[in-house]
Amino acid sequence: MNKGKSIFSKYFVICSAVILISFVCLGAVLLLVSSRYFIDDRKALLKKNCDGAAYEISEAMIANPAGWKKQAEEIMKEYAMGCNAHFILSDKNGKIIEKTYGSDHVKSEVSQELIKEIDDDNYYVYDSFEGLSSEDCHVCAVRFKANGPEYLIFAAAETKDDNDYIYNLLEVFGISAVIVLIIALIIVYFTTLKLTEPVKEIAELSKKIGKGDFDVKFPEYDTAEFEQLSNAFNEMAASLKSYDTMRNSFVANVSHELRTPMTSIGGFVDGLLDGTIPEAKRNEYLRIISSEVHRLTRLVKSMLNLAKIEAGELEPKLEKFSIIEIIVDTLMTFENRIEDKQIEIRGLDSPRVWLYADEGLVHQVIYNLIENAIKFVNKGGYISFGFEPIGDKTVISIRNSGEGLSEEEMPLVFDRFYKTDKSRGLDATGVGLGLNIVSSIIRLHGGKIMVKSVKGEYTEFLFTLSNSEP
Repeated sequence: MNKGKSIFSKYFVICSAVILISFVCLGAVLLLVSSRYFIDDRKALLKKNCDGAAYEISEAMIANPAGWKKQAEEIMKEYAMGCNAHFILSDKNGKIIEKTYGSDHVKSEVSQELIKEIDDDNYYVYDSFEGLSSEDCHVCAVRFKANGPEYLIFAAAETKDDNDYIYNLLEVFGISAVIVLIIALIIVYFTTLKLTEPVKEIAELSKKIGKGDFDVKFPEYDTAEFEQLSNAFNEMAASLKSYDTMRNSFVANVSHELRTPMTSIGGFVDGLLDGTIPEAKRNEYLRIISSEVHRLTRLVKSMLNLAKIEAGELEPKLEKFSIIEIIVDTLMTFENRIEDKQIEIRGLDSPRVWLYADEGLVHQVIYNLIENAIKFVNKGGYISFGFEPIGDKTVISIRNSGEGLSEEEMPLVFDRFYKTDKSRGLDATGVGLGLNIVSSIIRLHGGKIMVKSVKGEYTEFLFTLSNSEP
């Protein structure tokens, strides 16, 4: 199986590519700007020297009308040496009068095309200058008058100086770029190594969590993103540890709850079959067996409903029904226990309260809440019911007197597998699923549920359900 590239290699390659592209772009811009600056500087230098030569030659023409040509040649040579260019002096028609280059390039006149370009107010052109060079030259021209006739003075500089300048510039830039690039890549390498260390550390710690070690503690990081990731993994590990503890407790409780009634049922059935239990007590033991079977049925039904709700497979069948009738039927189921604890039932003298929900699921909610209330109500206490319509919702409350819940217990009562006998030792039969199923069913209907309690006085559960079709 081929492994993908690591974050380190991807990050290093991307950063290296960005740096390299940046250097290339910077070099191109630098070369363009420098070339333009060099050409502009060359143009200005040629123009300045042309103006100077034209001025001095015109002065010579005025001062020495007969012998000014010799002076003009000397003036042009002087300026040619000063700006590393060739100079040509011609009349207005292009006929060459004096020049500074040798006999190999002797020409009698400047082309009319070049003169025309100068006549179009373009004192600077890029031209081979009558074959003076194998490549185009920087050519500058100035018109001037002295002793009557008009003259043209040309200055031409070969481009090899440009090429030397560009080559030197590229050489300096290239050497500097290579040095800076090497330093930058070294910095990027160690920075990338530093940045990816937390990823490797988190990956290693995550493997430990995957193997069931939920006591792993992720370290703190200076980088905000890694700190958030570390905190998220710490919270995940704590949640997994909590769920693992609850799962183990749930498995132990369920195993106990399943084993106890099944052992009782098996023992009583064996006693009935082998005649150990006398005929006179058979009905009594059959009632016990029936009770244990119902207990197992409720436990399995609760677990199946919870699994369906979590899987999204349980769709409520909405219909209109009276909640009071369900409460009365459920209370009849617990008649013996209510009489044994001498519980007073309150709040059922109100008119019918209609709900629009899944009657079967609401019956399970009422059953679980009433069973919970009977389990924890004090002897001689009360269980009261309240109904308050608010718009299209009805708030149903079930309150029982008794010890109540502590502030630490109230946020936990709807958690799966949570059993109040851990703090109060009163619940010896449940497995901590009843109230969690109640909460899941209410939420499935789009309602809300909450608990109120005053320590030593009462515990009250309130939930909302629709009272009309949406």
